[in-house]
Amino acid sequence: MAKLRKQYSKEFGKKEKVLNYATQTYQLSRPNKVGAVMALIRQCQPKTFEEWEKWYFENAVTTGKHSAKITKESLEELGERLYVKITEIVIPEWTEAFRQITLQDYIDYIYNLTIPRTYDGFIREKSVIEDNLAKIFPEVRFEESEPELDHAGDINYLGWVGEKAFGIQIKPVTAQANFGNYSVTERMKLSFEDFTQKFGGKVFVIFSVNDTIQNKEVIEQIAAEINRLNRQ
Repeated sequence: MAKLRKQYSKEFGKKEKVLNYATQTYQLSRPNKVGAVMALIRQCQPKTFEEWEKWYFENAVTTGKHSAKITKESLEELGERLYVKITEIVIPEWTEAFRQITLQDYIDYIYNLTIPRTYDGFIREKSVIEDNLAKIFPEVRFEESEPELDHAGDINYLGWVGEKAFGIQIKPVTAQANFGNYSVTERMKLSFEDFTQKFGGKVFVIFSVNDTIQNKEVIEQIAAEINRLNRQ
């Protein structure tokens, strides 16, 4: 029988859901807070947990314009911020929501999530491509991604430039109130890297409101990528 590998991560049981929710909601585990951890551990290639921990604190820095060295104290400070967010915001908001929610809310929510929101998202995505990008870049052949690429790789559309393609992820701004502060997760970064290795092109995140592109700078970035793919 194979020897069970020791697990170093702590189990939080039922507390995991609320801790994860607040951490993701308030972006406390993003690279601009804790560094690009998956990229760091791949650089380190540790043989032991102790080697990884030591290497992380020696090399990890926050990403962004004003990078800073990450220390045990800075991680503790993030934990304290998480405590404040949960106790002062999450718990009061959830308590009020639990007090007000009704059976009809549950029924309406499942229906709305399954049918109306799916339709709205489908139309929004098609409009971003057909009414915007396809007209700006008529030489590019846009097509919907395969289901496994959409769900696992976070890619909604492919833009074919010859035999290579770049990826498009479309997000409603309502999913990120301030899209200027949006950053992809480590998992999404890895899936984007896998896409580039397979198709040759980069992945671009587009934010839309009422079927229009809000982060206009992405158009110039896509144009540069098309030129790069054409030169290869």
